[in-house]
Amino acid sequence: MADAHGSSNNHVPVLLSFSEFSRPSSVAAGSGYEVLIQKFLSIYGQQIDVHRKFVIQLFSDEWGQFIDLPKGFAISERCKLRLVPLQMDITTLGNLTPATTVFFCCDMQERFRPAIKYFGDIISVGQRLLQGARILGIPIIVSEQYPKGLGATVQEMDLTGVKLVFPKTKFSMVLPEVEAALAEIHGVRSIVLFGVETHVCIQQTALDLIGRGFEVHIVADATSSRNFMDEMKMNNRKNICGFSPVSLD
Repeated sequence: MADAHGSSNNHVPVLLSFSEFSRPSSVAAGSGYEVLIQKFLSIYGQQIDVHRKFVIQLFSDEWGQFIDLPKGFAISERCKLRLVPLQMDITTLGNLTPATTVFFCCDMQERFRPAIKYFGDIISVGQRLLQGARILGIPIIVSEQYPKGLGATVQEMDLTGVKLVFPKTKFSMVLPEVEAALAEIHGVRSIVLFGVETHVCIQQTALDLIGRGFEVHIVADATSSRNFMDEMKMNNRKNICGFSPVSLD
């Protein structure tokens, strides 16, 4: 239950701590990991060391100390949270091994064709990515956003042999069926991510994957948005969030 004294418009008071700093704030009731990461970045972005991975911890009254954020956690009442750097450097991005890599193709659907900038170009690059994945034996996971209304993946994208094609109504591709598919693939370390839209589904998928310990490589010339500014806003976050844009040029 949300705190009745500090909550307004269904927002819940939270104390967000990083390093020696602590700042009171609020987030919408029901907010999960992704929203909390965004909140920490908005407050402490300039202080965050981009060469580290981080974990969010919740203060537990039962244990009298901070504990790692439980899986599936959602804000429901006033609480204390802290962002903690792990004592390890992020493995240098850019080195991909087929045996430890999975390709994610996000929402490359027919109804997006007239709305997305350079859609023809990203289809062309996406085709090459799928062909390369098949040649190298890299598993492919494909999402379709509300296919009943937005259509299936465009015909130009050959989905022969993909591991999973699944419908979704959320922004992120990281849903239970995807996590189950990843668990079936031994030793996955890196995700190559491409599709639309850059500042929404691609960004939320990248943040979810990073939060689960994966290295994320976004193919810059196989992603796009409805307008250039949305894509630029997402690109400006890449260093803080810890994912790497790559190009096939």
